[in-house]
Amino acid sequence: RMAARRTLKAVLVDLSGTLHIEDLAVPGAQEALKRQVTFFQFPDRLRSAPVTIRFVTNTTKECKRDLLERLTKLGFDIAENEIFTSLTAARNLLEQMQVRPLLLVDDKALPDFTGMATDDPNAVVVGLAPEHFHYEMMNRAFQLILDGAPLIAIHKARYFKKKDGLALGPGPFVTGLEYATDTKATVVGKPEKTFFLEALRGTDCTPEEAVMIGDDCRDDVGGAQNAGMRGILVRTGKYRPADEDKINPAPYLTCENFPEAVEHILEHLL
Repeated sequence: RMAARRTLKAVLVDLSGTLHIEDLAVPGAQEALKRQVTFFQFPDRLRSAPVTIRFVTNTTKECKRDLLERLTKLGFDIAENEIFTSLTAARNLLEQMQVRPLLLVDDKALPDFTGMATDDPNAVVVGLAPEHFHYEMMNRAFQLILDGAPLIAIHKARYFKKKDGLALGPGPFVTGLEYATDTKATVVGKPEKTFFLEALRGTDCTPEEAVMIGDDCRDDVGGAQNAGMRGILVRTGKYRPADEDKINPAPYLTCENFPEAVEHILEHLL
């Protein structure tokens, strides 16, 4: 079945847990990505391949500008226009809906919503917001939703990887609001099919011509495969043993880390 697929044209790469964990790069990840500037092209560099690269992330802990600065400091060769975030997808949806959001996001993510009216909110937007996940704020969101405000989840990740271990994601809080208000959230980030299709926009590439690399079996790999792509799971970041068994169909491939995934792509998919 895989052999019948078209030539690979695009590689989507998750960031947190796949290329880095907070301010620590995954060993070898920068080198696996870098473009060779010498005459000789080394075979283990993704940017030496004839593919479009997009970095797709559910992170809501910081705005795109701060995220790019973090990645640059870690030595990653990434341009701002290569990054597609769930914050971008959320803002696009809010503008289409013409609503005024109550933003339950980290203060560092607010620059990505600059210029949006937030007074007298009539929509609730939930990202990862540890400082805002307290009773008063959650109760305010609850009351707005009861009054008819749509609930928009930037994503519903159960947990994510920090240097000191796993930490709760926004998913449990979104689910709590859904349960209390007997409503369903509109989810804009991974694993939603629309997120992956939006990330491919402008690449002149169909889902069948793309592969996704990530550490989240459901959101990265399962979401990409449901959108028609191949999914490569890496055993870094939030990966836990037997994650491969949590989705059907299983991941196209499971690798130890991002460099190994790049090696497979360059040897077998081009």
